Amino acid sequence: MDSDNNEVYKVSNSLRAGITSVWRSNSVSAGAFSMSSREEQDDEEALICAALEKLPTYNRLKKGILTTSRGEANEVDVNNLGQQERQRLVDKLVKVAEVDNEEFLLKLKNRIDRVGISLPTIEVRFEHLNVKAEAYVGSRALPTFFNFCANIVEGFLNSLNILPSSKKKRLTILKDVSGIVRPGRMTLLLGPPGSGKTTLLLALAGKLDSSLKLSGGVTYNGHNMDEFVPERTAAYISQHDVHIGEMTVRETLAFSARCQGVGSRYEMLAELTRREKAAGIKPDPDIDVFMKAAATEGQEVSVITDYILKILGLDVCADTMVGDEILRGISGGQRKRVTTGEMLAGPAQALFMDEISNSTTFQIVNSLRQFIHILEGTILISLLQPAPETYDLFDDFILISNGHIVYQGPREYVLEFFKFMGFECPKRKGVADFLQEVTSQKEQQQYWAREEEPYRFGTVKGFTDTFKSFYLGKKLEDELRIPFDKRKSHRAALTTKIYGVSEKQLLESCMSRELLPMKRNSFVYIFKLSQLSIMALVAMTLFFRTKMHRDSLTDGGIYIGALFFVVNIIMFNDVEILNEAELESSHVGVLTGAYLLTKDVTHTRNELRITRDKPEDSSWQNSYTEIPLTLHDEIKFFHNRMSEISMTIAKLPVFYKQRDLRFYPSWAYALPAWILKIPISYVEVSVWVFLTYYVVGFDPNAGRFLKQYLLLLFLNQMTSALFRLVAATGRNMVVANTFGSFTLLLILVLGGFVLSREDIKKWWKWAYWCSPLMYAQNAIAVNEFLGNSWRKFVLIPAAFGKNQAVISEESQSNEHDNRIGGTVQLSTNGKSGHDIRRTNSTYLTEADTRANHHQKRGMVLPFEPHSITFDDITYSVDMPQEMINPGVSEDQLVLLNGVSGAFRPGVLTALMGVSGAGKTTLMDVLAGYCEQNDIHSPNVTVYESLLYSAWLRLPPEVDSQTRKMFIEEVMELVELNTLRQALVGLPGLNGLSTEKRKRLTIAVELVANPSIIFMDEPTSGLDARAAAIVMRTVRNTVDTGRTVLFLMKRGGQEIYVGPLGEHSSHLIKYFEGIPGVSTIKDGYNPATWMLEITTPSQETSLGIDFAGIYKSSELYRRNKELIKDLSKPAHGSKDLHFATQYAQSFFTQCMVCLWKQHWSYWRNPSYNAVRFLFTTVIALAFGTMFWDIGTKITKKQDLFNAMGSMYVAVLFLGVKNASSVQPVVSVERTVFYRERAAGLYSAFPYAFAQVLIEIPYIFVQAVTYGVLVYAMIGFEWTATKFFWYLFFVFFTLLYFTFYGMMAVAMTPNYHISAIIVSSFNGLWNVFSGYIIPRTRIPLWWRWYYWACPISWTLYGLVASQFGDKQDRLESGETVEQFLSSYFGFRHDFLGVVAAVVGALPVLFALIFAVGIKAKLLIGILGNHPSVAFYISKYPRKCR
Repeated sequence: MDSDNNEVYKVSNSLRAGITSVWRSNSVSAGAFSMSSREEQDDEEALICAALEKLPTYNRLKKGILTTSRGEANEVDVNNLGQQERQRLVDKLVKVAEVDNEEFLLKLKNRIDRVGISLPTIEVRFEHLNVKAEAYVGSRALPTFFNFCANIVEGFLNSLNILPSSKKKRLTILKDVSGIVRPGRMTLLLGPPGSGKTTLLLALAGKLDSSLKLSGGVTYNGHNMDEFVPERTAAYISQHDVHIGEMTVRETLAFSARCQGVGSRYEMLAELTRREKAAGIKPDPDIDVFMKAAATEGQEVSVITDYILKILGLDVCADTMVGDEILRGISGGQRKRVTTGEMLAGPAQALFMDEISNSTTFQIVNSLRQFIHILEGTILISLLQPAPETYDLFDDFILISNGHIVYQGPREYVLEFFKFMGFECPKRKGVADFLQEVTSQKEQQQYWAREEEPYRFGTVKGFTDTFKSFYLGKKLEDELRIPFDKRKSHRAALTTKIYGVSEKQLLESCMSRELLPMKRNSFVYIFKLSQLSIMALVAMTLFFRTKMHRDSLTDGGIYIGALFFVVNIIMFNDVEILNEAELESSHVGVLTGAYLLTKDVTHTRNELRITRDKPEDSSWQNSYTEIPLTLHDEIKFFHNRMSEISMTIAKLPVFYKQRDLRFYPSWAYALPAWILKIPISYVEVSVWVFLTYYVVGFDPNAGRFLKQYLLLLFLNQMTSALFRLVAATGRNMVVANTFGSFTLLLILVLGGFVLSREDIKKWWKWAYWCSPLMYAQNAIAVNEFLGNSWRKFVLIPAAFGKNQAVISEESQSNEHDNRIGGTVQLSTNGKSGHDIRRTNSTYLTEADTRANHHQKRGMVLPFEPHSITFDDITYSVDMPQEMINPGVSEDQLVLLNGVSGAFRPGVLTALMGVSGAGKTTLMDVLAGYCEQNDIHSPNVTVYESLLYSAWLRLPPEVDSQTRKMFIEEVMELVELNTLRQALVGLPGLNGLSTEKRKRLTIAVELVANPSIIFMDEPTSGLDARAAAIVMRTVRNTVDTGRTVLFLMKRGGQEIYVGPLGEHSSHLIKYFEGIPGVSTIKDGYNPATWMLEITTPSQETSLGIDFAGIYKSSELYRRNKELIKDLSKPAHGSKDLHFATQYAQSFFTQCMVCLWKQHWSYWRNPSYNAVRFLFTTVIALAFGTMFWDIGTKITKKQDLFNAMGSMYVAVLFLGVKNASSVQPVVSVERTVFYRERAAGLYSAFPYAFAQVLIEIPYIFVQAVTYGVLVYAMIGFEWTATKFFWYLFFVFFTLLYFTFYGMMAVAMTPNYHISAIIVSSFNGLWNVFSGYIIPRTRIPLWWRWYYWACPISWTLYGLVASQFGDKQDRLESGETVEQFLSSYFGFRHDFLGVVAAVVGALPVLFALIFAVGIKAKLLIGILGNHPSVAFYISKYPRKCR
């Protein structure tokens, strides 16, 4: 056994270990292995050890000695360690991660080194790497309606080789880069955004997108990537945190460890144990148990998981949900660490980490450094803006800029290289920040150090070429010239196995994970069952057995309607909260007509023949009645089952990530989703069948009851599988919903019910036989009508292709007692009409004339400089309940405590403090300020955003030419000229980067020509280079003479108010002059140093009261004098007020808002272009399906077919409009709250523009559909009838669209609005009057028919086309008579119907406007970031 294990270890190609494991690298650390002497062990422990040593190797690897909390030594099975045992073991080995982890790793390494085992290492080389991409540029890249259509046509013609070449421009991302990532050394990858960092990491990890063109080579230990499995040899850790939000942190890491397996840990441990036994070495029992547990495969939770949680600081949130956009979970920084830990839990030996920056970056990098140095792993980390202490942890450094590698080599020599180039890092500048900026054209000059030589801009290409001639560059080139000796590569370094564990274990792991959210989401299933019960109640009261007679063939038709109500309830009952808005596009309602034939009447292939046995009444002979049968409220339940698409697609990003990392194969992921849904289907079907079967009055036969139950069970499973297939095929929500909607169209319309089988055209006949709904509906009808309850009738179903059953188808006032004391004063000499004087004494005085900054730019329009002073401000709120409970006696929580200060024109004031210090609170008190979020309309350009803001906020007397000149100066001021035609986009998704978006936010406010500007953390989330650009913008703004404040207070108290001095010299001198305060280190950020030394914990340890020291200082006295001087009103000054609330008139507001909406809609192809494309395809599909049926109305079935085309069109397109408009309006509503708070316009102009912009698009949509379908179906070509058809189609689409908008306005987000819309859609469908006609609806439900908008549309369409027809049907009655008697439709009521349908969009639009103005649920919205704005000329209006 020992010999076998030794051989396996030596020849294994799968020996791999994670960076978290102890067998990761070849490092031979100094220090001898400390052999346990065991002299101090008690007799019991010695006996256990002796017994373990006698076991065979296989059994010995499963046993260990673990000391209990009472100090007793127990033999344990490492396969079955409980959570408390694992936790106790990890805590014993690594009590404090920052202190004990290195010692623990050294123990592991020393144990391995002592027996002479060599661990594998990986050296990654890349030579002459080039990565190219193709993309549209300029205006061609804007997503306009025209460009969207042109791209489709161009792509199609290119695929056919009709167009010789694409108009896309070829871009080079990486340009001939070469280098080495060495084992055992921490390597940092640094570069500005867009420099190619992510592309390089992906290329090295073997995960580069196939659409990119790659040339050059990447090798691992000299082996090309096709010689091993790079996905399991290396791990790419993305900057995007993709996880299942409903799993806890521990479960997420445990699943990762379980799927990735233990690599070759077991083989290595077997060899290690064999050698120790031969050498008589007894290992430390705790280390031994840990290594054995870490090498045990198939555990649900491994000790590795607990260890990773410990070293990443995730143990405090181990049992907390990860969370997502909907589910609240861990913080963003913790989520980033989970992403890192997910890969650390596996045995990958090379790590490529993309921007893992967060508040605990130092802790993470330090832990990784210990792994790499001790176990000689391979790592390349990209960081956005590393702090000096984090930067110092790295050994090697790669600087990349504009696709070129500027420097690669040891970190300590990088400054030497740039000094060689003539650039030096300032004393107080962090090296990483310096390196980010030194290649930037606008930032480089400040670092030029050769005073005797004139500055020359150093290009990136120049830096690259110079580095090649630098001694480090030459050394690197020499190393790359000599190929890596493959013989030196450890056999276990590169992995050749595709998956880490067996297929059985992978399936078990995926099954366990799939079961977790189902257990946690029990409420969802209860909700689903409740919804199902409610719909069952509707069915029972709508098809109540006392009203369901068996006295006529019409009664038989109603029973069939009830059956199909059942079919669709079960088929589409599935509720998903997330992404409901997108799923609404699948709401499709259909119906069918059926003949109830007598025995002797010739029947069609889509007829249900029911013949009475030996009828005594001759009137039954040769007569029949056609009944449109109920298909239930498909709209609701097609949508609900379509949520399978939502649930599947929501999980696809996680699936793709883990599949690409070779966690599991696709089948192991897909099978559990199906298997675990089977019990749910059983319960759903049981609830429905047991509730409705008897009450509705179906055939009381146990056998038929069971058959219906089984049929509905299989149908439910089929539908779930169908939509999971659609989601997996589509892969994204837009494609899947479009494809899924078209699939529904085929299933429902061509199922033999909306359009009878005999009337289905031959080119669509295949879809009839492919429709699973057809088989289900036929089967359930045959099962019912062959029962004894229908013994007076005989059902004669024929084989498929002959006669068969026809089935027709018939949802805050948080009244904080805010207390503000003190004085807030504004200094000005302006004049206006709206007094903003507050009860806490706001005075307006003349501007401070001592500002020594000259006005430079942005001064085409003059402005009045203002100063603002505040003296002894105290701000408190009611004590929160959660703080009262622990025993706090005060009833008020003081947020600001005696704060004073002054802001002057031309002086840039920074408001600093740790999180929770009260910075935003002070700004809110001073200016009614809200949190900043860089919110802009996504589908307009940068220039249009500025023009829009200036148009609405500058006075009317400013003409267009002056306004445009002013905008140009502002764009130059904030350096936006090169971005004027760039689309803004959505944050984190597309468009402008964070830094550019912040500059745009500043510019949007500057074009309002303000005097005082408040900025809330304008550099948060930016790297050094981007932050420098923003701060240069801020500095330029100050230099125009404006008063600018951007977020030194702590705990609501001032500790320093005064000048910074050059390189913060005054600030540093002040704090270093306080006894006990440590001096600042070279290269350390003064702001970070100041915040660290003034924390409450430091204050307590030093025994210092910083606020008291400041108030007793000379600086405080001078500031008080300044406040006193600035607070005196200048002679002749007046209160600041404005003649009107808004700068522009109501009419101008409407026109400007409409102008912006025009461009927003024109550049939103995912909404409008897809809408028109979808409408055209559906029109052509309907036209070919219902081809020429309008020309022949000789049978009732012909009438039902024509009505079916109307009904399906109304619901299919109407609900699509209602759902697709919701996310669009939701985004724009977020922008609206920010803009209205900033004083751009009132609510009604926005509502007016949002409503009006939809009308032309909907009109074109209605005409496109109406003309195509009207012509292809062959309705009567008269001007009146054609007008009525277009009228009802247009206004129906209009009210559906406005209905979706109204729902958004009345709810806090579009997810909730989607639920509301879908609920009403279901009920509207049931009571539309076609599934079950108004004449047969019970009296207690008939009121809802008149409240249903769809019923009015259907009334209008049918009555306008057929209500005046005198053609006789086969029954002898005219079309007009049949419509009146059966449906209750009268042609002379058409005017009233038209008035109601025309009034519905007006009603919904008005409610939308009122909802927007009232800001319903403001208690929620008031604390939501969507209502935040950045800076404002009239900040008090936020109140």
